[in-house]
Amino acid sequence: MTTIDPVDLTARLIRCNSVTPAEGGALVLLQELLEDAGFECRRVDRNGIANLFARWGKKGANRSFGFNGHTDVVPAGDIAAWTQDPFGAAIVDGWMYGRGATDMKSGVAAFAAAAVDFVRNTPPDGAVILTITGDEEDEAKDGTVALLDWMAGEGERMTHCLVGEPTCPERLGEMMKIGRRGSLTCRFTATGVQGHSAYPQRARNPMSALVRLLGRLEERPLDEGTAHFDTSTLAITTIDCGNPATNVIPARGTATVNIRFNDVHSGDSLTRWLEDHAAAVQAETGVVIGCAISISGESFVTPPGEFSALVRDAVEAETGIRPDYSTSGGTSDARFVRTHCPVVEFGLVGKTMHQVDERVEVAQIGKLKAIYGRILRDYFA
Repeated sequence: MTTIDPVDLTARLIRCNSVTPAEGGALVLLQELLEDAGFECRRVDRNGIANLFARWGKKGANRSFGFNGHTDVVPAGDIAAWTQDPFGAAIVDGWMYGRGATDMKSGVAAFAAAAVDFVRNTPPDGAVILTITGDEEDEAKDGTVALLDWMAGEGERMTHCLVGEPTCPERLGEMMKIGRRGSLTCRFTATGVQGHSAYPQRARNPMSALVRLLGRLEERPLDEGTAHFDTSTLAITTIDCGNPATNVIPARGTATVNIRFNDVHSGDSLTRWLEDHAAAVQAETGVVIGCAISISGESFVTPPGEFSALVRDAVEAETGIRPDYSTSGGTSDARFVRTHCPVVEFGLVGKTMHQVDERVEVAQIGKLKAIYGRILRDYFA
């Protein structure tokens, strides 16, 4: 019985230099593998971003198991700081090194290998769908969103979806995601009146207004957390005015905050909250404060149920560890899939993702394939 080696496939994907938004040959490689196994594949490129849709089975099947992942990676950074070639996929002491080794070419390889073996050996009564994007690490406007837009127009549908992002903090099997916090970034621009620092009464200091505003925002917690989420957080990420002089009050200053929020809030409700505080400080100080707000994702949760239990049971069966349900961490493309079908996430240990010497334990790639294979068998049983 021929099987696909997920370790070899991971190495071949790592050797594709697919630093976002470059495709680098990764999707070409996957398309060839999947088409050879009978998957119907379509490139769904948009605005220069490469995306791949692959389906085994009939369009519109009553049960269509979906997998979502990405082959784009963040830049390697200081290559001289790496002990191995970031695009070489070298194996040293049982670890494979390379950009994307953890996030998330190993996850894509494990699922693709599991899916090919599954449809060849035990063809299911239903469909298996892979949606692989080249735009997860960048702005994510023309990646999974483009795939879902195309699927809606073509009448393609997943009944459930698994996102293969790294989810485990320390050990494979200890955590799966059933939701994610929302993310919002606000850049405040404060415009006052420039003046001499010895005569502050003749100026209107934008930095003082920003400090007052930021103090108000941090004054008390955003909430107390919810059933599935920890407390929302607000982080001040930068304050700047570009002023090289020590005796000049600047005319203009900026500050940026990032909020990771739970299901108590929405992007709209937090936008109103930020704008209200800015308006209050503007009225108190006379400094004009503008808000430029970007919402990269709303909070969501897939309530625990049959699907999450199926994934959890499969993980425990293969690892001996029963994963916790979690909504921690940053955003992922699950935030887009949630509007299409129920979605959960499970993948490898993510400790080295985006770091110098990103690496994956080789044995865990095969274990992840076994987990994904069991999920497929149980789903269509």
